[in-house]
Amino acid sequence: MIKSATETALLKEKLGSFGMKPDEFDLSLPYWKVQQYKKGEFYNEYKNVCKHLGFIINGVFRIYRVNTETGEEKNMLFFTDQQFVTSYKSFLSQTSCDYYTEAMVDSLILYIHIDDLNLLYGQSHQWERFGRIVAEMAFHEVMSNTEGFLFKSAEDRYREMLEKHPNIFNNVPLYHIASYLGIQGPSLSRIRKRMIER
Repeated sequence: MIKSATETALLKEKLGSFGMKPDEFDLSLPYWKVQQYKKGEFYNEYKNVCKHLGFIINGVFRIYRVNTETGEEKNMLFFTDQQFVTSYKSFLSQTSCDYYTEAMVDSLILYIHIDDLNLLYGQSHQWERFGRIVAEMAFHEVMSNTEGFLFKSAEDRYREMLEKHPNIFNNVPLYHIASYLGIQGPSLSRIRKRMIER
């Protein structure tokens, strides 16, 4: 599948919001590829090393872990339109992944290989800065999730999730959202009811 000007423009705009100049962005054009994922297909699987950074044109992905004793899935992160998707720990360290990254709906992404990114880091200070931003995004996600579970109510976590992923209820079943929030389905229903009544 060949990437279109529209898809490239979305990515260029996103990187521009990080301060990347158009001519610096253009250095990366030969390296980005487009990929369509069907619902249920894996972006990265358990024990694989994540070699790609993706940019979601449209779609939803989740990162989840499976309890080996019970088989229960625990959702850890969602990625939605115009966000970067990767298994951060595996991608940044180039070690095997402890999680699955799965498309929750039919999804379209642009992606770049880690080797091509490293090449860009060596060519451009702005790309090197982007690499630092990716690492900072990973740190921020981990800290936000940890602090959320330690210090915030389920309702606060729900509100923050809606700010980050405003259309998630259009695409993701409630039990997946409940898993992400660390609550049961009935608790999620009560939170949603309270929010609607306000």
